[in-house]
Amino acid sequence: MNGTRRRRSHLAAAAAVGSLALVLTACSGGDDEGGGGDATSDVDCTAFEQYGDLEGKTISVYTSIVEPESVQQTDSYIPFEECTGAEIEYEGSREFEAQLPVRLQAGNPPDIAYIPQPGFLASIVADYPDAVVAAPQAVIDNANEYYTEGWVNYGTVDGTLYATPLGANVKSFVWYSPAAFEENGYEIPTTWDDLLALTDQIKEDYPDSKPWCAGIESGDATGWPATDWLEDVMLRTAGADVYDQWVTHEIPFNDPQVLAALETVGGILKNPDYVNGGLGDVQSIATVAWNEAGNPIPDQMCFLHRAANFYQANWDPSLTVAEDGDVYAFYLPGQSADDKPLLGGGEFVTAFADRPEVQAFQAYLSSPEWANAKAEATGQGWLSANSGLDPDLLQSPIDQLSFELLTDDSYTFRFDGSDQMPGAVGADAFWKQMTAWIGEDQSDQETLDNIEAAWPAS
Repeated sequence: MNGTRRRRSHLAAAAAVGSLALVLTACSGGDDEGGGGDATSDVDCTAFEQYGDLEGKTISVYTSIVEPESVQQTDSYIPFEECTGAEIEYEGSREFEAQLPVRLQAGNPPDIAYIPQPGFLASIVADYPDAVVAAPQAVIDNANEYYTEGWVNYGTVDGTLYATPLGANVKSFVWYSPAAFEENGYEIPTTWDDLLALTDQIKEDYPDSKPWCAGIESGDATGWPATDWLEDVMLRTAGADVYDQWVTHEIPFNDPQVLAALETVGGILKNPDYVNGGLGDVQSIATVAWNEAGNPIPDQMCFLHRAANFYQANWDPSLTVAEDGDVYAFYLPGQSADDKPLLGGGEFVTAFADRPEVQAFQAYLSSPEWANAKAEATGQGWLSANSGLDPDLLQSPIDQLSFELLTDDSYTFRFDGSDQMPGAVGADAFWKQMTAWIGEDQSDQETLDNIEAAWPAS
């Protein structure tokens, strides 16, 4: 169901802002003793003066983010609404990717849309050049100041910045049990060879368990976790430059370097000595739900599960996610300790109108003020690549670690490859063929050949 939220009254919004305790919200009393006063007196709108008086103006936002996450989104807009007087009309739809082009074709675009893939952004710019609007200077300035060059490039098409990042995620993680590692004297691996040595040690120490567990079932999107595996390993075996060539089809999908990466993935996921602890055999990976695949870790039926930072939401609520807790994650190592590729994803803020109020809201969404407001409004499982984000506002240790990696220049970040590929590949053939590779024991070569054949001719 689609959801639309209009701006609250100033009084209600101010009360909500008071509860957010934002960086841009300061208590004005200077008295440490008393209880709370009127929330409206606590709002510091200094950072919003640059946007001017937008009373009576409305900005429409269209996105795939629906309830309950949409509530956290709209809560993060309250400071902007309260301080500028603007009204944000929010519409979330599970049919976003199908419906946005329909709306553009019909001449009914939203003011702003949150586009989840750089590939989709590029196609929107190519297909609707008169509808999409280049980023204004204030957004360009924020992008250059608060985001790495890589993130800016993902929102850039043919040399023009159209979109800035909204949220972000990190996929290069391996989940584990800190208690099990301490009990057995296992150390966090810092190289790929260390990871394989750890895998073999676990196999030897626990013959009735398996080192790894995995699952790629996800309804109509079954197979996407396996594509993440290949992308992560491509970055490690072939390097970022070759990865870029693969994603853009400068080299074919079945290039020998891709084949070598898939063989490396298969060395873990198709090795019956390594998988699928507590869940079944190799083929079971194709039918185990991706959000349940790590469940055997607390019982030491498996010890390692590669999944993104957002997997944390799938652990049993009784488990503590922390470095000294029940479960945590370590960085999936590269070939050497100095080789630090990082796979991730996110959404991008794109405008289809250039009215002053739209440009102001777009600038807000690219600012540290919004990143901090969103962090404060959200529990675990969200972060931003905005370097102005206060990491202390992130409420989960794994989100804090993700932010550290995203903003550390020693890591080489690359966006999820399938999200940059044409839909016929990245959201179809790639998923399906990786599922057949696991579930039907389809060969490495046939799997890659079939995906290559699905790549559009133009």
